[in-house]
Amino acid sequence: MLRSVSMALAAALLVLAVAAGCGKPQEEAAPAAAPKASAAPAKAPPAGSTTIQAKGSDTLLQVAQALAEAYKAVEPNVSVSVTGGGTGTGFKAIIDGTCDIADASRKIKDEETAAAKEKGIDLVENLVGYDGIAVIVNKDNPIEKITIDELASLFTAKTTDWSSLGGRGEVVILSRETTSGTYEYFKEHVLNGGDSKGKVNFAESAILLPSTDQIRKQVSETAGAVGYIGLGYLDESVKVVPIVAKDGSEVLPSVATVKDGSYPISRPLFMYTQKTAAAAVTKYIDWIKGKDAQAVVAKEGFVPL
Repeated sequence: MLRSVSMALAAALLVLAVAAGCGKPQEEAAPAAAPKASAAPAKAPPAGSTTIQAKGSDTLLQVAQALAEAYKAVEPNVSVSVTGGGTGTGFKAIIDGTCDIADASRKIKDEETAAAKEKGIDLVENLVGYDGIAVIVNKDNPIEKITIDELASLFTAKTTDWSSLGGRGEVVILSRETTSGTYEYFKEHVLNGGDSKGKVNFAESAILLPSTDQIRKQVSETAGAVGYIGLGYLDESVKVVPIVAKDGSEVLPSVATVKDGSYPISRPLFMYTQKTAAAAVTKYIDWIKGKDAQAVVAKEGFVPL
């Protein structure tokens, strides 16, 4: 009997406990706070991976980036980081030890070589291709040709109106900034007739722009503008002006005219490295000089070796 009462009492208590737990409907229960998502850990580079830093010429930027991308298929564990800023910037970076390759659209200057030697650095010049510097104007400009002397007159503001050259309106001079190898080459070979020590400079009215893309864009949007850009950056947004060669022929920049030397404003392109560069850097430069990489140079609109 006592056992029966105890069992009955226990059963009653169990019913009360269950009822208390179910007194609030499940759907009314306050939702539990969602756990905070933890930030994904930074992905570590693959074991044995190498990063090569290249910096310098904006003319070379496009092709250097394409070469870096193509090299991934050759050496998956080697990453090549490419930035511009101008040839002078690239030389400063390699001398300061902040990059492995200085991309250059001109030869190194004596003072830059001296600055490197002061730090115990010997630089190696690696020829990687060729380029033609195209003179561009707005598509509405009727000018049909131009000589080197006429170009010099334009960029030094001796000629300020297009009418004397078969065009019309005021001349707007666009140039690269002073750190640019293209600026240096144009100054030497156009304004100073090839004299590396010439003192003729761009007109004070010249608008200096930091990139080839900006020059092309401004020329396309400005009626009287004239500028100069690398062969690989030409597109249909601007008009290319033929240069009158010494024999009187009118020559447009192209892979063919740069190769045969008939285009008057042509130049070599370089990648400078330290003589003591790491094996990965030397291997990359050797690959760039090879057939597959030179096909990339050609695809980007420049002239292969």
